[in-house]
Amino acid sequence: MTITSTPAFVRELPGADTPRWGYWIRFGESGIAPGEEGGILQSPGAWPEQAMPLGMWQGLPVAMAHESGEAGWPPARDWLAHLPAAQGDLLATALQVNAWARDHRFCGRCGTPMQRLSHEFAMQCKACGHRSYPRISPCIITLVTHGRDLLLARNARFPARRYSTLAGFIEPGETAENAVRREVHEEVGVEIGRVSFFRSQSWPFPHSLMLGFFAEAASRRIRIDGVEIADAAWFTPRHLPELPPSHSISRQLIETHLSAVAMR
Repeated sequence: MTITSTPAFVRELPGADTPRWGYWIRFGESGIAPGEEGGILQSPGAWPEQAMPLGMWQGLPVAMAHESGEAGWPPARDWLAHLPAAQGDLLATALQVNAWARDHRFCGRCGTPMQRLSHEFAMQCKACGHRSYPRISPCIITLVTHGRDLLLARNARFPARRYSTLAGFIEPGETAENAVRREVHEEVGVEIGRVSFFRSQSWPFPHSLMLGFFAEAASRRIRIDGVEIADAAWFTPRHLPELPPSHSISRQLIETHLSAVAMR
């Protein structure tokens, strides 16, 4: 017999008739308030008037509320690096819903103020009927390999000495696999052979869904674009640069490859 446990966070909105009470997250202008028992969750209680429901946490409603906040509250990126997986999923949802509610207050078709629906993540225009849902932007992120070696690149915005995998947005009408081949060729000039899917990760800055891939290079010749990519190079498993943080899918791609070649 297989026993399945109920996840701590369920994206099931409590509905308009449910009392506005439960767990909640305090968003500030530049950070998120620490919870009263660690993490980001405030203890169950009455929600502020501006609170926006997100779902259910351990059987109770959970919401987020925006306020001016305090300067010492850690930023969202810092929280994501240390939160357990379940609270990380909750925070990713809160960040994307917060950005959507902020950016879609008016109808994109006729300009009328939008109204939030209580039973789903949607905004409804009472004038023309247009409905808006949270935006999700699919991106590819790929680790290019050639045998045991890894091709890593440094974006001009990265901290000094940090290198990472290649990434980019999927264009309209494009498959994820074709986006891998296009982005790799555009950014570092490398032709790709076999492409294989790894896993996905929500990256709510502000609304990306990262689709992770491994890609085998058909050649080792690199030609950087000089725009997005400041430098790129082949690295061996024994000689690696500073890598991206461990909670990122980029680092997970790298660590998965390193584990695989170590077993050969």
